[in-house]
Amino acid sequence: MSLGFRVSGRIGKPVADVFDAVVNPKKLSGYFTTVKGASAPLVAGTTVTWWGEVPVEVDAVEKDRRILLGWDATDEKGKPAYKTAIEMKFEALEDGGTLVSIAESGWQEDAVGLKKSYTNCEGWTQMLACMKAWLEYGINLRDGYYLSEMKGEPARETDKERKPS
Repeated sequence: MSLGFRVSGRIGKPVADVFDAVVNPKKLSGYFTTVKGASAPLVAGTTVTWWGEVPVEVDAVEKDRRILLGWDATDEKGKPAYKTAIEMKFEALEDGGTLVSIAESGWQEDAVGLKKSYTNCEGWTQMLACMKAWLEYGINLRDGYYLSEMKGEPARETDKERKPS
């Protein structure tokens, strides 16, 4: 058994718009990969780069339904140690909105895996909130959210661990 999680949220836009906001690098860079962007569209069998430095393997893309991704989980020193799997599901709702569910699994069952899974759970939850704000209201919630991003660098775990002075 390995550690994993699932987060979900409703976006008040049609499924085609919500799906495109994830696969289209220009749109994804507007609310999630805001510093250094996303390098290319999500196409099955390719590897894209998010935030200018994170390789993301695109395993499957089912238009308006599902995206499967993989990327490196890191050890306590931040070095790649093994892969985790991400599944994004998009469900059209009767009210015209879309339910987005994001699951990440494959974390090792140890203290480091637990901490890293919590960090990523926070990140995917924030991604959904940012997507909702951006698609529904045109607001970029990440602007000024992470200290490192205010300096033009991708968000770091140290941003989340900083203690108030």
